[in-house]
Amino acid sequence: MSEDDEDEFAEDDNFEEEEDPDDLFAVTPEPRTVCHLCGGASYIAAPTLAIISGASRTVDNGRECPHCNGARTFTGLVPPL
Repeated sequence: MSEDDEDEFAEDDNFEEEEDPDDLFAVTPEPRTVCHLCGGASYIAAPTLAIISGASRTVDNGRECPHCNGARTFTGLVPPL
């Protein structure tokens, strides 16, 4: 490895992550629960019939989770029902 390559890696060491308010794995002061229905994806499968190139197929459009309304998490500890 040359010194130029080492300098490139040294610049990457100062990388700081930007905080994402929707991050499921971020540490928060209050407990929260990931949605049991969508698993934190904010949408669930919604299979629909479609005709593609003259053949009928099932496609998954997806729809907003009805349990969490797209919020992905619940405040506090929520047991599965």
